[in-house]
Amino acid sequence: MPTMTAAAARAAAKTEYDAYLAACPSRRLLDRVSDKWVSLVLVALGDGPHRYSELARRLAGVSQKMLTQTLRTLERDGLVDRTVTAAVPVRVDYSLTPLGRSLLPVIREVKIWAEQHMDSVEAARARYDSEQS
Repeated sequence: MPTMTAAAARAAAKTEYDAYLAACPSRRLLDRVSDKWVSLVLVALGDGPHRYSELARRLAGVSQKMLTQTLRTLERDGLVDRTVTAAVPVRVDYSLTPLGRSLLPVIREVKIWAEQHMDSVEAARARYDSEQS
């Protein structure tokens, strides 16, 4: 089997996504969904639509700038819908799209795994750090 040229590899990556290839756009998506704020926003919206202020309260430690950026990128990627309701003041709700809902079980399980295994990870870190010093 002949070796693919770089141009051929890029062309193949466009039709067959392979995150192992440097030029594959799925890498950017993996980078996005592995972000802690993205994961937490998606899981929070899994409970149903939320207003911006509700999300800000639920996600302790997120800055206004980071939450805004996260919601905008999720909306751009088609994972979150932003619904504006004319009222005084204007009401803005965020909810998962069907595409976002399809990602929810995976992200929710990663969050649960992290919560359930944090003690083991902390113990491993302590062992590693003591062995290194």
